[in-house]
Amino acid sequence: MQPTRRTSVRITGRILYLTRDPDLLQRQLDGEDLEWDESIELIDNISTDEITPSWICYYYDEKLADYALIGLRGGLIKPNAIKDGDFGVIVSGLSKGCGSSRETAPFSELKAGVHLVVARSIEKIYRQNCQNIGLLTSTDFGLLDCIKRGEELPIDAFTDGLDEISAQVVEHGGLFAYNRARLAGHVAPPIPKRSPRPMTICEKIIAAHAISDASTGQTGVDAVVPGDSLFARTDVRFTHEYVTPMAAALFRSGLGDDATVSEPGSVFAFRDHLTFLDSVMPAAHRELGLDVQAASLATAQEEFCAEQGIKLYGEVTRDGKLVGSEAICHNKVIEELANPGDLVTGTDSHTCMAGALGCFAFGVGSTDMANAWFTRDVRVRVPETARFVLRGKLSPGVVAKDVILQLLSMDFFKSGEGIGKVLEFAGPAVRDMELDERATLTNMAVEAGGFTGIVEADEVVVDYLKDRRSLSVEQLRAGIVRADEGASYCASFDVDLANLEPMVATPGDPRNGVRLTQLGDSVTIDIAYGGSCTGGKKADMAMYANVLEQAKQAGMKIADGVRFFIQFGSQEIRADAIGQGFYALFEEMGVELIDPSCGACIKAGPGVSERADEVTISAINRNFPGRSGPGQVYLASPLTVAASAIAGHICSADELFAASNLAPAGQ
Repeated sequence: MQPTRRTSVRITGRILYLTRDPDLLQRQLDGEDLEWDESIELIDNISTDEITPSWICYYYDEKLADYALIGLRGGLIKPNAIKDGDFGVIVSGLSKGCGSSRETAPFSELKAGVHLVVARSIEKIYRQNCQNIGLLTSTDFGLLDCIKRGEELPIDAFTDGLDEISAQVVEHGGLFAYNRARLAGHVAPPIPKRSPRPMTICEKIIAAHAISDASTGQTGVDAVVPGDSLFARTDVRFTHEYVTPMAAALFRSGLGDDATVSEPGSVFAFRDHLTFLDSVMPAAHRELGLDVQAASLATAQEEFCAEQGIKLYGEVTRDGKLVGSEAICHNKVIEELANPGDLVTGTDSHTCMAGALGCFAFGVGSTDMANAWFTRDVRVRVPETARFVLRGKLSPGVVAKDVILQLLSMDFFKSGEGIGKVLEFAGPAVRDMELDERATLTNMAVEAGGFTGIVEADEVVVDYLKDRRSLSVEQLRAGIVRADEGASYCASFDVDLANLEPMVATPGDPRNGVRLTQLGDSVTIDIAYGGSCTGGKKADMAMYANVLEQAKQAGMKIADGVRFFIQFGSQEIRADAIGQGFYALFEEMGVELIDPSCGACIKAGPGVSERADEVTISAINRNFPGRSGPGQVYLASPLTVAASAIAGHICSADELFAASNLAPAGQ
């Protein structure tokens, strides 16, 4: 029987406008229907962390409906408020669904009774997750009057402007229904038939991986252009324990209990997110049984991996004691799994970090991964690419984190223009960076709303990989993909970094970047945190050590009242820190050292704030409200984090050592 494709929908339920005015928001929650006009200010940049805070993600079923939007800034949304309020439409401002790729966010809204999300702009991964589960989205505010009148709306009101596959997914009511039709031969996925043309790095990788014959799975087409929709073969697929259980449940429900993962040798799983959760879980959450619920995620992942033959990077014991994880997934993908020219997909928005190797790497939701496990391919709408040519020699004390915070503060990203774009980093300043610093740039491409970030691979990458892969040097070089002369970009920026100063992103959004010298009044800190995939690399450890060694020489110590945490991105990085003497220095200076895990970055380990009045300076990648606890989080480079820990307030290493007549850290 051929699956039904929707031609129209009728949206029912109340409309909830997520207003900046808390009184207007509360009145709607209390039962009043708001009369909309354009003068009402809506909340921008509502992250998936606000829709479903980290602790909500311990659930992966309809229980999520109870907690939809419970983390929204201001604290007005209470458990069951969306479900009990009979809200069928949720309306907000720019960049709805920024941040994490967690599918729990739209799933919680859908199961709470929401049929449609309307926003000024909608982030790429969140929107695709909505499509996959059957939650409609639109940026057309004109639909709201039609909905109030109870009109039946044509389905093309929600598919106009979408690529062919996305439109068909919406028409079928979700990705599983679409794929059932696809596998049964009722719908044929498009295969680009383009004449050869100059292409960007990512376009060339997509073209090489595009499914060109659906019956045989053959890959490779002559060319693609932005907007083309297709299925592409993956080289690496990975999940972590936050997402594996939900994806596994979807896999079984959508494909049957006997379904098996295709080519499990290219599939990997990580126990890297909740390793230290027990150390920070509040008593109130334990009383709700969340400790047991969270522990069940790891068990479910282990069982699925054992059943399907998937390699699991798990926990590590030392002297018979659990100490942490083998690695954060993104660090391990670079250390062991991905190669130049690969297509890498993972259930985490920071999958894009692997773009530092010159591969096309991006995050997906649970439904996309469940399908990719079975088919080994993933749907892609060929993205536009924005090129950033970085020139000029960085000043001492200025590093890649400062560069990306400066770029994120550009109007191109703050306005939402960067949503769904590839960020291609090039130029002599990038070539001068070591691999870890390039990874900082690509990791944080998603904070701009970008599809991914990428750097053309070169001998720096080959030298890093040659003793880590079974491939020869010649094979590694052969995998390098370079942009063609004459390739087209949606935007190009030529950026001179010579005068760049240390940067800091003020609380609320990574795009809130300002020069540290413009921060204004001194900002006293309570916590300094160096870690996560972004700030826990070998190069980052060297930066923390550089500052602390100079502080030691000057007779300085960590400021009274400040806790300084350093967390390693992998066991390899930890071992290197020991070998370099950094570990002993950190211990001597009073740093609290933590084995690998995502930890405080997702409010699941030491380094989280406990009170709203606490201030953290952090080397992580995002500082959305509630991300690392209730306190205020400033983002900065490892150098600035370490210097601030010594000073007791936010300052650069240059400022810290000026009075000591020592050279700035980074010289």
